[in-house]
Amino acid sequence: MSEAFAFQPKMLGIICNWCCYGGADLCGVSRFPYPPYIRLVRVMCSGRVDPLHIFKAFANGEDAVFVGGCHLGDCHYVTHGNFNAYIMVQVCRKILGRIGVRPERLRIEWVSAGEGIRFANFMNAFAAEVEAMGPLGEGEGLDAETLRLDLEAALHLVPFMRLVLAQRMSLPAKTEEACHAFVESETFDRLFEDLFGGRLDQSRIMLLLREQPLSTGEIAERLGLKPADVSRHMNSSSREGWVRYDADRKQYALA
Repeated sequence: MSEAFAFQPKMLGIICNWCCYGGADLCGVSRFPYPPYIRLVRVMCSGRVDPLHIFKAFANGEDAVFVGGCHLGDCHYVTHGNFNAYIMVQVCRKILGRIGVRPERLRIEWVSAGEGIRFANFMNAFAAEVEAMGPLGEGEGLDAETLRLDLEAALHLVPFMRLVLAQRMSLPAKTEEACHAFVESETFDRLFEDLFGGRLDQSRIMLLLREQPLSTGEIAERLGLKPADVSRHMNSSSREGWVRYDADRKQYALA
């Protein structure tokens, strides 16, 4: 394929003012090259990055998103925002994986103001990985409508995510070791499944039923879920008055 028609991904970086933006600036001043199609947005702290920003970016057609902040332990604020950003990004990566999007499309990286070459190296390596993945959705074999519905379901989950991240998944000790140990633990995986897994699947089902009534088997096939799990969600939604069951057609529809 000629270079003129080569895939050029859309990539968005949301980076902190104090460290990563300084590194990006030094990168430019030092003339360290990185792909020109990467757009940067500056925020005061990586802890200000919200799940809404991430899922909105993907919903608007970005092929990859990265969050850049100060090295863990070097945050300029007493709230240690970069620890919060790290946990938030790991949860978002799990949600992306749950809907069939490669989690590798979302990255978080630490760059100090004096690490211009580190910023350039990371950008070049990440861009090469995204180019190899291909366009969002197409690279995963997802059709555009399925991807749109699943990202919308993730967006519906954002208000709940904010609450849970603040109350149930915050770190008791703000150290790099504790942070990595928590994310790699069975506790983290269990919390994700208990708090987010079922809600995400239920949100996906509700959006699917918004289009048309469907049977349990049809829902399971469309979303890649087990029929037993779909039945469990439908029973719960029926009790809460969100859906109704048509016994003649054996289909569920929004109430």
